[in-house]
Order: sequence, then structure tokens, then C-alpha cells
Amino acid sequence: MNPLTTVLSLKPVFLNIISDRFQEGGFLGMMLILCCFLLAIFFTIKAFTAINSDTPTFLKYKKLVNQVVLLGLVISFLNSLLGLIQAFDSLEATGGADPAIVAGGLKVTLLSPLFGLFVFIFGYTATFILSWIRKVDLDEAK
Repeated sequence: MNPLTTVLSLKPVFLNIISDRFQEGGFLGMMLILCCFLLAIFFTIKAFTAINSDTPTFLKYKKLVNQVVLLGLVISFLNSLLGLIQAFDSLEATGGADPAIVAGGLKVTLLSPLFGLFVFIFGYTATFILSWIRKVDLDEAK
């Protein structure tokens, strides 16, 4: 079998896994984090288009990227804590649970911060690259 065919046939499976994990993490919290990610992409693109414009415009978009990814990270940890409180309430009500069920619940609780950290790393990497490119441009202008 052709290696390219193998890779292309795995793509829908990978997207299904990501979709399943997204739904397991809690719909509302994960959607808010996804909105922060999409806003970070939008503001990053705007910052790249404003890289040669005046400094206040560029800095405004760079700051917006940093703020929106930080918001996504905070929302992810809030979502995780709410899930843990809900899980502990269920454990308290039932008087205990099988360790495998608790481990599965903890795994699901960690999905939201994982996605939030991904958004945060994306945003701060983008602003680092933007700052680096802008510094090179300013050094060349001197």
C-alpha cells in the first residue's frame, strides 16, 4: 500500500479522535476556548498585516493576541475545576467509586487545560515571532 494513501486514510480518524476529545472536555468550556483560539488566529493575522505600519496599531494587535490566549487558558482551568467539583459531588453522593472510573474522570478533566495550554502556546509563540520580525525590521531601518 502506498504510504501517502495510508496517511490520507488516517486523517478522518484523527479528526474524529480530536472531535471526541473536544466533546468529552465539556461543550461550553471547550467552545469558549475554541473562540479564544479563533480570535487569537484573527488578531495574529491582523498583527502580521500591520507589521510595517505604525507602532501603536501593531502593539494593539500584539497585546490583543496575548490577552485572548491568556483568557483561553484561564477559561480552560475554570472549566477543569468545575468538572472536578462536579465529579467530587458525584463521588460524595454515591459513597465512592471504582478507581478506573475515577481515573477516567480525571483524564476527561485534564482535556480542557490541555487545549487551553495549546492555545496559550500558539499565541505566545506568534507574539514572539511578531516581536522578532518587527525588531529585525526596526534594526534594518536604522
